[in-house]
Amino acid sequence: MDTILEVNNLSKQFYKNKKLFTAVNGISFTLQRGECLGIVGESGCGKSTTVKMLTHLLKPDGGDIFLNETDIQKLRGKSLKEFYTEIQMVFQVPQDSFDPRKKIGDSIMESMRNHDIGKKEAQNRLEQLLQQVELPTEIADRYPNQVSGGQCQRAAIARALAVNPKILICDEATSALDVTVQMQIIELLKRLQKEMDLSILLISHDLALVQHLCDRVIVMYQGNIVEQGRTERVINAPENGYTKMLIEAAMLGQ
Repeated sequence: MDTILEVNNLSKQFYKNKKLFTAVNGISFTLQRGECLGIVGESGCGKSTTVKMLTHLLKPDGGDIFLNETDIQKLRGKSLKEFYTEIQMVFQVPQDSFDPRKKIGDSIMESMRNHDIGKKEAQNRLEQLLQQVELPTEIADRYPNQVSGGQCQRAAIARALAVNPKILICDEATSALDVTVQMQIIELLKRLQKEMDLSILLISHDLALVQHLCDRVIVMYQGNIVEQGRTERVINAPENGYTKMLIEAAMLGQ
């Protein structure tokens, strides 16, 4: 495997109640091509702040992020636009990520049109994408509030894949769905990862889902990486006390 994303000593601080708060504290990790990497930890551990920095939505206070050996912090204009064909995101609440006034098909095609894909090609690609995520083509003519949460999340995945990204970031992408639908979405992601040679970064607090999908896992606590390694090893033989606590809590919740 070769490294597609490299994060070195990444940090971010915010002012909270007039006090400086460290959200991410000098973390380093890599994502390999075709790999699924999980980032787990309770709410407020720094997962979402990390994702915002990886997707160029938040400027780090320190550290480097390299996508295919290119420093993403130096990207501007056309090169930044090209960056978003490489990395795409699927959000927690699918309905909130769509414009409620637009049909689902138009929203999916809009992301293609924004990246200079012609109208006819976008229309053809739309049909292929819906098929890929196991949605009927008539979904394209519906509005986000006219489909189920699971269908809407499949449509969101189709939209993210529309520009053929190399990396898919799923930020708590299944937590708003019921358990059966969650597993269906995870199985879909597994299949797409294989078919498209996708690298997936799965942000979650659900260790069962991470165990099911991820090759490696990173455990975050209070802005720090406290443990990382092969998922099987981390789940079955955790070395850090916080990781042990997370696993025990997950087992009790089953």
